[in-house]
Amino acid sequence: MPLQSLTEEQIRTWTREQKDKWWLENIYRGDMPQLTLRAALTGFVLGGILAAMALYIGGKTGIGIGVGLTSVIVSFAVFRLLHQAGLGADFTILENNCVQSICTAAGYMTMPLISCLPSYMLVTGRLVGWWHLFAWMVVVSILGVFLAFPLKRRFINEEQLPFPEGRASGVVLDALYHGKAEHGMFKARLLAWTGVGAGLINFISGDGWMRLVQFTLLRMHQWTGMKEPWVLAERLDTYYYNLAAKYHLWIPSILGTDVRQLGLRLTLDLSMVGVGGLMGIRVATSCLLGAFINFAVLAPIMIRHGDIVQRVATSGKVIPISRAEIVNQWALWWGVAMMVVGSLVSLAGKPELFRGLFGKKKAGTSSTAGADVLKHIELPLWLSGIAIPIFTVLGAAVSHYYFGVPWLLAFISFPLIFVLTIICTNSMALTSWTPTGSLAKITQFTMGAIDRTNPASNLIPAGMTSEISANAANLLSDIKPGYMLGAKPRQQAIGHVIGIFSGALAAVPLFYLLFLPAKNGVRSVDTIVSDQFAMPAALQWKGVAELIAHGLKALPPSAIISVVVACLCAAAFEIARIVTKGRFPLSAVSIGLGVVLPPEYVFTMWLGAAFFWWFGRKDPAPGTKAHDYFVEGSEPICAGLISGWALVGIGNSILNVLLY
Repeated sequence: MPLQSLTEEQIRTWTREQKDKWWLENIYRGDMPQLTLRAALTGFVLGGILAAMALYIGGKTGIGIGVGLTSVIVSFAVFRLLHQAGLGADFTILENNCVQSICTAAGYMTMPLISCLPSYMLVTGRLVGWWHLFAWMVVVSILGVFLAFPLKRRFINEEQLPFPEGRASGVVLDALYHGKAEHGMFKARLLAWTGVGAGLINFISGDGWMRLVQFTLLRMHQWTGMKEPWVLAERLDTYYYNLAAKYHLWIPSILGTDVRQLGLRLTLDLSMVGVGGLMGIRVATSCLLGAFINFAVLAPIMIRHGDIVQRVATSGKVIPISRAEIVNQWALWWGVAMMVVGSLVSLAGKPELFRGLFGKKKAGTSSTAGADVLKHIELPLWLSGIAIPIFTVLGAAVSHYYFGVPWLLAFISFPLIFVLTIICTNSMALTSWTPTGSLAKITQFTMGAIDRTNPASNLIPAGMTSEISANAANLLSDIKPGYMLGAKPRQQAIGHVIGIFSGALAAVPLFYLLFLPAKNGVRSVDTIVSDQFAMPAALQWKGVAELIAHGLKALPPSAIISVVVACLCAAAFEIARIVTKGRFPLSAVSIGLGVVLPPEYVFTMWLGAAFFWWFGRKDPAPGTKAHDYFVEGSEPICAGLISGWALVGIGNSILNVLLY
């Protein structure tokens, strides 16, 4: 049965009271189980697992991956199998929607841990305690929840805005529970099998797992004399370079620089194939172009020119030229310029976001007419009225005491943050795009103009912008399918808060295990960025903070020229996208991302995007196995590759930290 909705004329002419009454009589499912104990526990556990996966991928790519549809498919499959086995009742459609809300909130809790917070540590050289990170993240995220509900009345109840991603989740849930459950189980099997396959390959390429199996369990070192376990090399070209060293074979170079120093390697990382499949061919190709220009063209020239050199650390250790040094010494600046200018021009090119906020209401509508017929299931507006000031003070307090943001600047930033949150939510409502990066830069530059000497003054308020706006926008995107299916919005809000705690409890300890492992009992910010975890988002935030603090005068002339050219190109690309209504094939933000990502990851992501793009062109119509598997099933396959690889990789990192 198709989902019911109002017509365009009804949306335009009815008052909100009429719309709410129609929804209550035609859509609302009454007392159907929703936020049950099993839904809360399932969402809490699954959300923590998906948050860990998102943190792992975010540390590698700087990209936040959506976990909403993955959680829908997994929770549906688990409880359908339990029901078939006679071990429990099947999930109701609203319980599944509630699990999605919890998991989505948990997944978004990882974003500060790959952007503003590690950037703050890198800029200041100061380690921040886990409790401080946890408290700051929870406080600002809950503030986003309370900001969301006044906006919910406008954007969902009254304007009936589309929220495309949320609507897609509602359609998927309706399909699963009304006659197409076998399709959902097919996708669940795809996700499971690809996850197992990717996990198995990462298992035999993980030194921690292989040491556990070969040395601890099988004791192979005692009867073979092995000093290191055998592992499948994640960098596939390692085997060639081993042979080249032994037999004096050709070593490829560009302008005299070994391609390994440039980061031009081949990796087996299947999670990057999944990330590429989700991002699409256009974004992946733009990333590949940025990586090629930077590492295959500009970096060798700058090395020969002497603008990228070996450094001597304060300890006296020589730091050779590497991909990380290329980014930190020179490339970061033009890459950041591409991303910042591209995102701001893109935001400015969407005037409908601002007209939707400050324009006149449509004729015939009213947000105040009549009684509130939904007051028994909505989150009361008076609660937001009380909670927003309280959590604003708490947000200023944790920012001041834990990160050193002056009280005055913390309070000054909040009105700007609230306005930007409304813009972000409106963007999510219209396009499913949350421009948190560009909005955060507005706060970062504004606060930096007031106080250039204290990095915390711009980094932490910018982080609050990103986290508050992301939570508000994504809560409403989760409430949209609940509104379509007749759920209680109050219970969805509670579920979102459960997800906030789930994500924070899972991601914060894992942040220290993955990025700040203790060596001889000592942790150092020097381990945040590594060969395994490039932390591109944190480097972008760090670059902007340093640019605010030192200005362009601290850069070599070639870097300044690259910044100017990058700004002009980014503006031109985004204007071309706007003029051509999205048909221009390049994305300035994605080109900049390709500059700071390891090129081996970029190439692997492009292979994944190209693979699924080719099948989409080859088998566009339903009816073939190839279409079922690689077009309809592309998202669960990608989710399986990401989750299987990431979860086994997390286990490998934990083994190395705790046991070896």
